[in-house]
Amino acid sequence: MSPEEGEVGLAPSAIKAKGHHYDATSIQVLEGLEAVRKRPAMYIGDISARGLHHLVYEVVDNSVDEALAGFCDQITVTIEKDGSVTVTDNGRGIPVDMHATTKKPALEVVMTTLHAGGKFDSKTYKVSGGLHGVGVSVVNALSEWCEVEVLKDGAVYVQRYEYGKPTGPMKSRPAEKGRKGTGTTTRFMPDPKIFTETSFHYDTLAGRMRELAFLNSGLLIRLGDARVGKSTEYVYKGGIAEFVKYLNQNKNVLHARPVSFSRERDGVAVDVSIQYNDGYVESVYSFVNNINTVEGGTHLIGFRSALTRTLTNYAEREGMTKSSKASVAGEDVREGLAAVISVKMQNPQFEGQTKTKLGNSEVKGIVESTVGEGLREYFEENPSVARKIIDKMLAAARAREAARKARELARRKTILDGGSLPGKLADCAFDDPGLCEIYIVEGDSAGGTAKQGRDRRFQAVLPIRGKILNVEKARIDKVLANEEIRSIITALGAGVKEEFDLTKLRYHKIILMTDADVDGAHIRTLLLTFLYRELRELVDHGHVYIAQPPLFMVKSGKDEIYCFDEKERDEALVRLGRKNLQVQRYKGLGEMNPEQLWKTTMNPETRTLLRVNSDDAVEADRIFTILMGEQVEPRRQFIEENALAVRNLDV
Repeated sequence: MSPEEGEVGLAPSAIKAKGHHYDATSIQVLEGLEAVRKRPAMYIGDISARGLHHLVYEVVDNSVDEALAGFCDQITVTIEKDGSVTVTDNGRGIPVDMHATTKKPALEVVMTTLHAGGKFDSKTYKVSGGLHGVGVSVVNALSEWCEVEVLKDGAVYVQRYEYGKPTGPMKSRPAEKGRKGTGTTTRFMPDPKIFTETSFHYDTLAGRMRELAFLNSGLLIRLGDARVGKSTEYVYKGGIAEFVKYLNQNKNVLHARPVSFSRERDGVAVDVSIQYNDGYVESVYSFVNNINTVEGGTHLIGFRSALTRTLTNYAEREGMTKSSKASVAGEDVREGLAAVISVKMQNPQFEGQTKTKLGNSEVKGIVESTVGEGLREYFEENPSVARKIIDKMLAAARAREAARKARELARRKTILDGGSLPGKLADCAFDDPGLCEIYIVEGDSAGGTAKQGRDRRFQAVLPIRGKILNVEKARIDKVLANEEIRSIITALGAGVKEEFDLTKLRYHKIILMTDADVDGAHIRTLLLTFLYRELRELVDHGHVYIAQPPLFMVKSGKDEIYCFDEKERDEALVRLGRKNLQVQRYKGLGEMNPEQLWKTTMNPETRTLLRVNSDDAVEADRIFTILMGEQVEPRRQFIEENALAVRNLDV
């Protein structure tokens, strides 16, 4: 897909190292591999699904670094039928000549030594990614087996490893007829003794591969799943401008083309693209060397300050703020904004627990000047678009001011009433939020059952009536005017918007419990939309859960088996296999008595909870827009495509 003329500032991936010879002399050894298998979480974050998928990202990042250096334009990632993963690229291939210090082939050094690679001098790679930067040796150490195949100089070089150790010396053979060029193929099987989960999720990998393709314009990434015969190709010639278009898919945009600008200064390449829509959600994503800096950092601070200053200065200069009584804040400027900031640089310094916050102070000024100059030029040439954006900003400021007054009024009322918690909340006895959980329950009937069935020491229950407001289609003043939403915010205790404070959260488990019918699913989606859009930190920190009440009870005499889907019901029928079997279908929570609800859905010893996460924030944003946004056609298409995957539909 070619970019429209004048639309896109192509990503400055041209920080290249083509002149440098890439061989064994490029590989520097810093330390051995011993500790990796003892403390895997230290190297890959954790040993659950997130750490498992991180293995793939480490291998792919090596291939992307070859692309950044100008030597690779195709990467193929395949989940094999046996559960292993293969990553192939057409880069230069890992060096295979003898390493002077270790007297081993460079390939073996790279695969078996921690912190050995070409990233530690500034000649081999000008820019490199990789979140933890631990390299492919860690993937090797945490795999049952790993095989690497390097194509170079008309020959194929192969070595196999088990638990990080070579099973034999590197071997070579002439390349097959017609197989030309260079490249590396890495195939590995995660070690089930290390990981709590070893099954790769296609959608998780797809989110990262799509992101990498957006960030590296022209790079083709193929993702395949041999287990189910599925594959997708990602390639975006327009780079991050196409990323922004993707973010605004199914939204009504204020200007047809994203505003894009690129600049390189002092060895830092900055690429920015923005586009406004008529919604109320901010979707801003920042990256450094392809790493998603979810905690932001100096580049994001520079972007935000330039955006706020440029828009407010323009509004004042054009006399647009005279009639507006509300003062403009940063969040008003970002309402309805989709933006991507991509920085590529040497030696990024990351801060924070997850190493996803950029700390380099010099980057703030570089991004600030890039955005300020780019926006001023664009506004001069496109005054009609500028006015639309300013009008939206001023409307957001007025709505925020109205919301603030509503909050103050609500606070005064609660002080006069003498109590601040919602009347329908049945609170728990414990004070420690880490031990407490709140069930947000659909309807007074189910709420009553839950109140009777709960453990009052640590479980609170908040019944909500009917369907809450769809926050996807409402500004914050309308959201805060909704009584049910106000009750939830007050009960949780952490506030909202600029007053939000996670340390004041009263319950560390927020559990949504709705009926298993269509209405229940709709109410759950409305609640999730509210939590994701307005209290996103609760989702990001893993505080939001979905209860899993049973759909059936199979009974024979005194034997009762609770079943969560048709498959479990059929298995229970076979297991009990007697006459006089009774099957009860629970259409709603209210059909269970308090003891049954406790036993199946509320007892921490026996219940099943689904934790809500946002590992792929871009995809989560897209799905909420489709399901809850203004446009009907994408929603119809989504339902048609996913209808076959629905297991339980009660119409």
